[in-house]
Amino acid sequence: MPSEALHLRPAAPRTTGPEGAVPVAHGVHWIGALDPGLRSFDVILKTANGTTYNSYLVRGTEGVAVIDTVKAEFAPAFFERLEAVARYDEIRYIVLNHLEPDHTGAVPELIRRAPQAEILLSPRGLPMLRALLGEAFATAQVKPVTTGHAVSLGNRSLAFFNTPYVHWPDTQCTWLPEERVLFTCDLFGSHFCDGRLFEDRVDDFRHAFDNYFDRIMRPFRSFVISALDLIEPLDFAMIAPAHGPILRAAPRDWLARTRALATPRTKAETAEKVLLIFYVSAYGATAQLAQAIHDGAEEEEGVRVSLFDLEGADIGPFLDLIEEADGLAIGTPTINGDAVRTVWDLLARLVDIETRGKMGAAFGSYGWSGEAVRLVETRLQGLKMRLPEPGLRVKLHPSDEELEEGRAFGRRLAQQLTGRAPPREIDFAELAAR
Repeated sequence: MPSEALHLRPAAPRTTGPEGAVPVAHGVHWIGALDPGLRSFDVILKTANGTTYNSYLVRGTEGVAVIDTVKAEFAPAFFERLEAVARYDEIRYIVLNHLEPDHTGAVPELIRRAPQAEILLSPRGLPMLRALLGEAFATAQVKPVTTGHAVSLGNRSLAFFNTPYVHWPDTQCTWLPEERVLFTCDLFGSHFCDGRLFEDRVDDFRHAFDNYFDRIMRPFRSFVISALDLIEPLDFAMIAPAHGPILRAAPRDWLARTRALATPRTKAETAEKVLLIFYVSAYGATAQLAQAIHDGAEEEEGVRVSLFDLEGADIGPFLDLIEEADGLAIGTPTINGDAVRTVWDLLARLVDIETRGKMGAAFGSYGWSGEAVRLVETRLQGLKMRLPEPGLRVKLHPSDEELEEGRAFGRRLAQQLTGRAPPREIDFAELAAR
C-alpha cells in the first residue's frame, strides 16, 4: 500500500496530553489517558513510544454513553476529562468492548459514581465483569449484547458487533452510525503515544501498528479476518481504537493494511506438504539424528522437507515459514535435565502464530536423563499441535541402527502429513512413564 495513502505527517512527537476532553466527532469526545513512559506492555511487547488508553464519551439527546475506560492508575485523568463534558447522572450506558485491565481499570469507580448506568458487554465478558466488580456485580445494571443489538441515546444510537478472539473471547466493536464512528477497542490499535491523538497529526507510527498486530493479533488472525468481514460493509468515516492514534484521514487504508497483515502468505501452488526440522546440537549427536530424519522424510513423495540449525539463528524470520508449514519437528539435547534455551526461545515465539492442528514431533540425544524430548512434546501439545509419533531419543551418539530408526521416524512423519499413515495420537500417560 502506498505510504502517502496513510496521510502521515512528520512532526515532533508530543507526549504531553491535552488538558481536557478532546472533540472527536459531533457529540463525541476522547476522555482517555496517555502513558508515554510505558516500555513493556503485558511483558510480551516492547513499547518504545509508550501507549494511550482511549476512552470515548458519546452524547445524545437522551443521555450519554461511555465507551471503555482506562488503566487504573490513570483513572484521575479519565474522570477529570469526563467531568469536563458530562455529569454522572447523565450516563445511561457504559460500553465495555473488552475487559482487560487496561480498558476497565476505572470501571468500578465509574459504576459507583453512576450507579444508574447500564453496562453493555458481550455475553462472554460476564465472568470477567463479575470478577472485576466482586460483590458490586449483584447490584450493577448489566446487559449482554451481541451482533444485531442496538441501544438509543435519542438522536444517536449504538450498535454492536461480536468479534470474538480479537484478541480475547469477549471482544466486540461498537458502531455509531449517525457520526460514522466505529469503536474497535484493540482492533486497529497500536502502542504509540502522541498527545495530538489523530493519525493525520501524529508522527509516523506504522512500525508500532504493524508490531502491535504481529505480537498481539497474529495468533488470532483467522478471527481478525472474520471481524474485518463483519465490519467492512459499514460506511465508517473514523476508526476509534482503544490504543494509539484515532484513524480519521484514511480509515479504510488501515483496514486494508490490517487485512494484509492478517492474510497468510500463499504457499507455492503445489500439493506438497511442508515439514520443517529445527535442531540444536551440543556435540553433533542431535545433528546426526536430525539429518537422518530429514533424509527419511524426503523419501516420501509429496513432502517438502527443510532442515535448520537453530544455533546462532534469529528466530523471527522462521515464524512465517512455521505458520505456513504443515509439520514441525524439533530436536534438542538434554542438558541439566532440560531442553536447551534456544529451543525454548523458539517454542516461546510460537504463541505469536497459529499452530493449532499442525503436526508436531520432538527428538534428541541425551547422556544421562533425557527429559528434553518429553518436555518439548508437552509444550507442543500445549500449543494444540497434534503429535502422532512418540518422540525419538538416542543415548549419546546414534549408532547405525539408531540412524536407521531416525530415517524411519522421518518417513512416518512424512506419511502422517500425506495421509498414508493411520492417524494416531500419543498417549501422554506413556510419556510420563518414560
